[in-house]
This record gives sequence, C-alpha cells and structure tokens, in this order.
Amino acid sequence: MNHTTVVEFVLLGLANSRQLEITFFLFLFIAYVLILLGNISVISITLVNNFLQTPMYYFLRNFALLEITFTSTFLPSTLYSLLTERKTISLPGCFLQMLFFYCLGTCTLFHMAVMSLDRYVAICHPLHYSAVMSSRFCLQLILTCWALSFFLMFPPTIMTVQLPFCGPNVMNHFYCDASLLLQLSCTDTGFIEELMFIILIIILPGTLTVTAVSYGCIIVTVLHIPSSAGRRKAFSTCSAHLMVVTVFYSTCIYRYIRPAQRGGQDSDKVLSLFFSVLTQTLNPYIYSLRNRQVKQALKERILKFSGSLR
Repeated sequence: MNHTTVVEFVLLGLANSRQLEITFFLFLFIAYVLILLGNISVISITLVNNFLQTPMYYFLRNFALLEITFTSTFLPSTLYSLLTERKTISLPGCFLQMLFFYCLGTCTLFHMAVMSLDRYVAICHPLHYSAVMSSRFCLQLILTCWALSFFLMFPPTIMTVQLPFCGPNVMNHFYCDASLLLQLSCTDTGFIEELMFIILIIILPGTLTVTAVSYGCIIVTVLHIPSSAGRRKAFSTCSAHLMVVTVFYSTCIYRYIRPAQRGGQDSDKVLSLFFSVLTQTLNPYIYSLRNRQVKQALKERILKFSGSLR
C-alpha cells in the first residue's frame, strides 16, 4: 500500500468561523498579557525585595517562571494561527511543542504539590519551618521537580517522534496533543498509549494526593486559630488556592485519564483551555499578588517609580 509521508500537521484550532476566531484571539491575547504581566511582576518583586527572600516566595518565583514558559509553548502559535488563519505546523515544530507542553505541564503539577507542602510546614509546624525549608533543600525540591518532569515525559515523546505518519494529518485541537497525534500514526501505538497512561496515573493522582492532604492538614490547623478574623483570612486564602487546584486537576484528569475520542472532540479543547489558560491566568493573582507583603512591595515600587518621574 502506497503512503505519503506527512511533513506537517493541520490544527483545526478553536473555531470554524472568522468571527469566533477573532473573539478567541482577543480573549487569548488578553489572557496571555495578564499571564506575562502577573508573573513578571511576581518574579521582579520577589527578587528585589529583601523581606521576600523566604522559601515561599522562592517557590512562587520559580512557579511564575514556569507559568511563563508553559503558556509560551502554545499561546503565541495559537494567537498567530487565529490572526492569520494559518493552521499548519511542521513535524519538528509539533514534536517540540508536545515535548515542552507535557514536560512543563508535568512540572507545574509537581510545583503545586511542593508549594502546598511548603504551606503545610509553615502553618502546621512553624517552629521547624526554618530548619526544614533550608535554601539547599528548596533548591533540591525545585531541581527534582524539573528533573522528574523531563525524566517521565521524555521517553514517550521520543518514541512518538520516531513513529511513521502517513496521513491523514488533521488534529481537532489548538496545540499538538499527544493522544490525537498517536491516532494519526500509521503503525501500532498501543505500547506508547499504555506507557503514557501509566505515567499520568502516577503523576495526576499522586500530586493531587499530596496537595489535598497538605491543604486538609492546613484547614484542620486553621480551625484551631482562636481569632475569628485570623480564621477568616486563612480560609479566604485556602479557598482561593483550592479553587484553582480543583479546576486545574479536575479538567486535567477528565481530559487525560479517560479513553481518547477518535479524532478529538470540541469538549476536549474547552477542557484544555481551562487548565492551560484560565488557571494560568488566575495563578499569579491568587497565589502571589493577593498576598499582603507582595501588594505592599508592589505599592512601594510603584510609588518609587512615580516619584522618580517627577
């Protein structure tokens, strides 16, 4: 049987009409600007202020950097596609996007688990916090997150790269999705699909368990705070964090820990928007910029900058 080797893929994107494409472009452009502004603000503020040189802000700074790199793997190309109506992506470009999307996405899950552990130690064991969360240990946690992410996601990605693709070459998505990409291969992909499923079963429920248990212990500790004002403040912070965690994990789990629909569904794209764009837009404002110390530091910097202009 004659086959034509695929040299590029067609991503159908988010809409099938020009009016909807413009609407999605505006929405995603605003979201991307907010992601960049929010996370760059977090990085700069936590770097230049001495009183923000604590483990919590060290993790938040790394998390902000991770959010910028993660969303930059697909949002610029998606915006370009929506604006120009160019829906093709080269074979190497698709593989690189898939590699960084899943590696950085996995790293995000590990970072969220690490940040929840940091808050658990700070709130539930405050006397041991400085001893446990030393600078060296924090660095080791961050490096472990990055190393584990690439160690787990690199092998199935490399195996996918080596597959033959003979056509069709159309994916009903706005980025190169692994499950849809495997469906386009003209050879058996059963082993890779099982391997990716096992990895996701380890990562998603594993990191979710760590995060949920940490916040559960935090809530129990908060309930014992004698001051009602202190309890309200703590619950306000925890509820905001848990809202983001719930949206992120529920959409990720439903999207990936279930059989992939042949050809992809529009609902999959909606779910992907939730965990890859919506939560990333909210994260810097919920995790960092709502914090009293960060707001105070940001206000001081703004006042100092405005004073220098006079």
